[in-house]
Amino acid sequence: MLDIKRIKEDPEAVKAGFRAKEVGWIDCDATVDRILELDEQRRKLIASTEERKARQNKVSKEIPALKKAGKDVAPIFAEMAELKAALAEDAAKLDAVLAEYRTAMLSLPNLPDPDLKPGGKENNEPLRYFGEPHKFDFEPKHHVDLCADLGLIDYERGVKLAGTGNWMYTGMGARLEWALLNYFIDTHIADGYEFILPPHMLEYKCGETAGQFPKFADEVYKIANPTDDRIHYMLPTAEAALASVYRDEILSEADLPRKFFAYTPCFRREAGSHRADERGMVRGHQFNKVEMFQYTRPEDSDAAFDELVRKAENLVKDLGFHFRTVKLAAGDCSASMARTYDIEIQIPSMNGYKEVSSVSNARDYQARRGNIRFRRADGKIDFVHTLNGSGLATSRIFPAMVEQNQRADGSITVPEVLRKYLGGLEVIEKK
Repeated sequence: MLDIKRIKEDPEAVKAGFRAKEVGWIDCDATVDRILELDEQRRKLIASTEERKARQNKVSKEIPALKKAGKDVAPIFAEMAELKAALAEDAAKLDAVLAEYRTAMLSLPNLPDPDLKPGGKENNEPLRYFGEPHKFDFEPKHHVDLCADLGLIDYERGVKLAGTGNWMYTGMGARLEWALLNYFIDTHIADGYEFILPPHMLEYKCGETAGQFPKFADEVYKIANPTDDRIHYMLPTAEAALASVYRDEILSEADLPRKFFAYTPCFRREAGSHRADERGMVRGHQFNKVEMFQYTRPEDSDAAFDELVRKAENLVKDLGFHFRTVKLAAGDCSASMARTYDIEIQIPSMNGYKEVSSVSNARDYQARRGNIRFRRADGKIDFVHTLNGSGLATSRIFPAMVEQNQRADGSITVPEVLRKYLGGLEVIEKK
């Protein structure tokens, strides 16, 4: 969530940031105004409560002396009863104000960094390109046909097992998928990142800390618990787990940065219709992903962001893909992020670029939601910054790899960095 001091110091600048982000799911101007009203009410109620408690303490200390002097204490007890009732009323009002205040604060998205262009996808800015677009001297096949012909993926039985938007890796396809994941994992370990295998079923607070809830609560698979009222859900990305590792904790400055990566399957409802060019495994309800995550000091988060972008670029580069790195406009960044760069590759059958990695900086937005702080060497306590990046998801890497590496005879060439995981296999041919 945002720092209330930031909102109070310049509410118009905060509103302008939300306009740049083109927030449409809530009225941010009205919400900011209401937050300021609630903050004023909160401070007045706290001041009133403190005054009444001070009076209550003072009067209670006077009672023994009045009794000893033989004076009538009935008026004093009447005042005490009034103070008690007023304190109870203030407490109820304060609870209501704090509940509404918290809900309003949690509903606000993160503010975009000031250097981002306002607006949506149309204002995204390609920063750099690597390699040249792939060209064929034959009629290339769609990855669905290639995968079916080579026995890599069984789409029909995947749908039979779990419904539309699902597939099943088979034989060499399963091995190729596992090779991709192992390549990502080995690379991150070599770079000094700590490997995490988190739970796949998370509590609601994880989604709230990551900034996915309450806005995206309807886009995940929720799980009913017959034994209690806790809400659980299947993680849509490992970020939801990694962002809560240190929730409600205070780290030491010497502990930072913390660099994690996690492998998980990811589960998303992906509600709505898909475009005709998205058939196959480009968009589905379950896919595999390796996620990078960092906790840093505020002054280190820009350098950490650049590091994560380079790591994502190198993973794609070493697989032999042509790609571009795109700086997203404010309105194309997710609700919880202050800035995002996408790594986009070409999937020939889709006639354009598709995002295969998003690297984002949440600044202190997630840390404030999860109360994640660190103590500096001088004793001062600050909120950490959190960053995340796909490193990588396979559901678009796999079809791009199959399509770009196909040969005229219908076989595909295995990228060199994956061959050691496949016993040195260089070409996958139809059996």
